[in-house]
Amino acid sequence: MSRERPLAPASGTALPHAAPARRCKSRLPETAALLGTIALFRELEPGFTSRIAAGTTVVELPRGGVLFRPGDPCSGFHIVIEGRIKLSLHNAQGAERIVELPGPGQSFGEAVMFLRIPYRVSAEALADSRLLHVSAIRVFAELDGDPRLAHRIIAGLSMRLHHLVSDLESQSLQSGTQRVVGFLLSLVDPDAGAGTVARLPARKNVIASRLNLTHEHFSRILHGLAAAGAIRVEGQDILIPDVEALRRHPG
Repeated sequence: MSRERPLAPASGTALPHAAPARRCKSRLPETAALLGTIALFRELEPGFTSRIAAGTTVVELPRGGVLFRPGDPCSGFHIVIEGRIKLSLHNAQGAERIVELPGPGQSFGEAVMFLRIPYRVSAEALADSRLLHVSAIRVFAELDGDPRLAHRIIAGLSMRLHHLVSDLESQSLQSGTQRVVGFLLSLVDPDAGAGTVARLPARKNVIASRLNLTHEHFSRILHGLAAAGAIRVEGQDILIPDVEALRRHPG
């Protein structure tokens, strides 16, 4: 296992110095089995996942570690196995805008890989994380031999585009309270019963940025929902007494 040097900050960013990622060659049977559980590769033949695993690297990223910054070259895409990653944009003054918070089973970086352009966002670990880095060279080779992979990647990218459009719509047309309610509902099973707990996947200021709210506004909304009896806040856990009642909240 080799230790890489920290990435140099991109111009115009204000990311703090962080511990570098540790990368090591994957154990083929274990990695192939992990890849087989990811929606992107599920139901494809075992030989396919074994070939992809041969071009896959395990990445261990400590909390606060930076995986890449804007301007860094992209040589493949990542799949989160454990932990959570923050994808964000920074302006010249250091202000941050969070784009996505991928967690276990989710992938990111496919679009940049296919466009063959440098990263435009930064990726930072919000918790100790373990990821798989799938080589672009290996993916391109497999696409020629199995069009089902292309169909799955297109479907995944289309779903992500759908979510981005939905985010834009909610931020443009919905109130802050509606955005927070929608986010909380996205954390629980749609069929969940009474007393459901939604655990916030990141600190409140991170989630506020993800919802295009200030930290103070986000806190006021949570307080208002709690005062109305729609939720109960217990640190990172949000108790939802009645999911349907929260879904009907006027916002």
